[in-house]
Formats: sequence, C-alpha cells, structure tokens
Amino acid sequence: MKRLFSILAITGMMAFGTVNANTTANITASIAATVASVSQDEAATDDVATEDLGFHQELKTRFIEGGPGFMGIVLLCLILGLAIAIERIIFLNLSTTNTKKLTQDVEDALQSGGVEAAKEVCRNTKGPVASIFYQGLDRTDEGVEAAEKAVIAYGGVQMGQLEKNVSWISLFIALAPMLGFMGTVIGMIQAFDKIEAAGDMQPSLVAGGIKVALLTTVFGLIVAIILQVFYNYIIAKIDSIVNDMEDASITLMDLLIRHKK
Repeated sequence: MKRLFSILAITGMMAFGTVNANTTANITASIAATVASVSQDEAATDDVATEDLGFHQELKTRFIEGGPGFMGIVLLCLILGLAIAIERIIFLNLSTTNTKKLTQDVEDALQSGGVEAAKEVCRNTKGPVASIFYQGLDRTDEGVEAAEKAVIAYGGVQMGQLEKNVSWISLFIALAPMLGFMGTVIGMIQAFDKIEAAGDMQPSLVAGGIKVALLTTVFGLIVAIILQVFYNYIIAKIDSIVNDMEDASITLMDLLIRHKK
C-alpha cells in the first residue's frame, strides 16, 4: 500500500513539474518575442529618424565635399536669382489689373464726368494699364493721334519696367551649370595630376577628383533648373500683362473716338 502511494506521489510530482516547465517555457518565449518586437520597432524608428536627419546632413556633406570655391559661387547664383525672381513675381502680381472693370469704369466716367473724371479713375487704380490710360486721357486735348502716340510711348516704358532685372535671372541660369562644368574640368585635372605624380593608376587617387567634379556639376544643374522654373513663370506673366496692355490701348482709342463724336 505504501509503495502504491509512493508511486502515485512521484507520478504527480513529475506531471506537475512538466506542466510548470511547459508554462515557464511558454512565458519565456512570449517575453523573448515581445522584447524582440520592441527592439525591432525601436530599430525601425531609429532608422527613420536617422534617414530624416541624414538627408540634410548628406546634402551639407556633399556641398562641402564639392569645394568651397565653386560651390559657394553656385550657391550665390541661387540666392541672387531667387531674390530677383521673388521680387519680380511680387511686382508683377501687384501690376495685374482687372482690365475689363477698368475699361468699364473709364467709359462710365467719360460719359458722366468727362475726361477729368476718367483720369481720376485711372489715378485711383494701380498697374501699368491704368497708367497708360491716364497718359492717353491726358493728351486728348491735343487730338486722338497725340493720345495714341502717348499710349504707345508710355506702353514701351511700362514694358521696360515689367522686364526689369529679368535678364539677371537668365544670366544666373546660364552661369550656374557653366560653373559646375568648370568644377568638373578642374576636378578631372586634379585627378590626372595625382595619377601623374604617383606614376600609377590607382582608383583611390582618381576617386576624390572625380567626386568633386560630379558634385559641382550636379549642384550647378539643380540651381539652373530651379531658376528656370521661376524664369518661365515670370516671362509668362509679363506676356499676359503686355497683351492686356495692348488690348486695353485699342479699347481706349475706341472710347476716345466715340467721346469726341
């Protein structure tokens, strides 16, 4: 009987020990999986943060590696070109006038108050179209032909003001890649000088000069592309304003002829 109880006791202890061992193993595996998952999430977060910070750092590093001489001049072209482009965009947007509304206001003023009332409307309106209208109205006493000549002459003046400093942007667009190509040539010359001095063709001797050459070219092209976008927008805006000026001038002449009758 005692032997039977002993066997049952030993069997129960072994079963309980097996269950505990399995439970402990499951808990340990679960903890390990959780820790691994958290570690992977933290590693992924660190990689994203490093990647976000790495873009700006990489850009700075590449800019410095390109050499302070040519890269500084290319950066100066970008800064000056953007400054002129932004100034021109602001000026052109302020120079845009609702030509149809202005024409209608001038026509109503001519019918109700005469030339002086129409000139007052032009004085209170901004933009080159209003200025051209004012010059034409100011010469109506001398005849329609004199008013037309004044409108044409002052239209040329206004066009010159619209195109002011735009040529500098085109200069920087051409200058930036040229400086980049010059940096490319100088970098290649330096690479060949190192090869000549070493008397052996080793990749490590050429890599530095070629890298500088490629970086200056890339940054020069990037500057030219950025400025080209602004330049095309400015040219399109000027063309639109000039077309409005020409249409408005023809309309003004028709109004003055009808008013004289």
